[in-house]
Amino acid sequence: MTAATLDHRWSAEDLSLQPAGAWVIESARKLEVALRDATGRESFTTAGMLAIDLGEVIELDTAGAFLLVRLERAWQAAGGSVQWRGGDPARQALIGRVRVALGEDEAMPEPPPQSIVVDVGEAVITVGTDMQRYLRILGAVVVEGFAGLFGKTPFRGASVIKQMEYAGFRAVPIILLMSFLIGGIIAQQGAFQLRFFGAEIFTVDLVGILALREVSILLTAIMVAGRSGSAITAELGSMQMREEIDALRVIGMNPINVLVLPRVIALILVLPLLAFLSDLMALFGSMMTLWFYSDIAPNVFLTRLRGAIDFSTFFSGLFKAPFMAMIIGLVACTEGMAVRGSAESLGRHTTAAVVKSIFLVIAVDGVFAVFYAAIDF
Repeated sequence: MTAATLDHRWSAEDLSLQPAGAWVIESARKLEVALRDATGRESFTTAGMLAIDLGEVIELDTAGAFLLVRLERAWQAAGGSVQWRGGDPARQALIGRVRVALGEDEAMPEPPPQSIVVDVGEAVITVGTDMQRYLRILGAVVVEGFAGLFGKTPFRGASVIKQMEYAGFRAVPIILLMSFLIGGIIAQQGAFQLRFFGAEIFTVDLVGILALREVSILLTAIMVAGRSGSAITAELGSMQMREEIDALRVIGMNPINVLVLPRVIALILVLPLLAFLSDLMALFGSMMTLWFYSDIAPNVFLTRLRGAIDFSTFFSGLFKAPFMAMIIGLVACTEGMAVRGSAESLGRHTTAAVVKSIFLVIAVDGVFAVFYAAIDF
């Protein structure tokens, strides 16, 4: 390999450079020093014409081109002009590509500050876009569900059972533990506060109504959204990244029928069952707490509970479960299908699925609370 050299000649503020030999990465360090010595300074306050003649260059790679382009940019920043000579089209193309690459590394200008009106408008547009996506996939699920019900498309019962195991059966231990603890905490706090009024026995009424109508179903839905919803989004997102969903479309299978519908149906079926178990365990936890904390025996607890609640109290919580399950399934599947080919996109959509599911579940619970109060249920 011919050694790389650099001849230079100054004329007032003008500089002529004659690189020669192999300007490749092996000689980059030496050439950087040579360029610094030739220019006499690393930055320029005034500059005239810089002429770079590539006629004697035998080899030129990206490292050599980078050194010359960097000098060009420094010279132009000082107000001078640069003229290239003697390079064949291939080397001129390499110089151009390096110039573009350096340009891409420049700091982007800061965007102008936006007003709060613009921020609110963008948030509203984002919410509207999300609602369109959820309604679109809801429509597709309903269409596929009716098609499977009437035998026009295959109903994937095995997939539904498998998803019921993942979302329901495997979630039972954590749901039972959480409900037991929450029931005990509500009972202890209620008994502590009502003790000042001599109404400690009314803690049974408080726990029974609060757990059955609100707390158990709400916390169960939040737990399912965080556990199963995030898993669904991550699973579908990974399939989207590996183009498995596109492969399903290529072989003539509908991803809604194969992937989305079984998961939504499974959640609709298991969430009421999990809510029922949560109700029982919350009451059991409160009964044990009141027994040891307030000396309210289990038989007294059950007698008082029987008079405080009825079937409307019990079913008012379970009626919410299918709606919350559908919300969790639709949001999780929609966010999973929206993942694009990067790990950052997968993490962002998984987080969004959990946050949006929990927010919508709480919002729906509030709507049901107002509705129940309006119909005196």
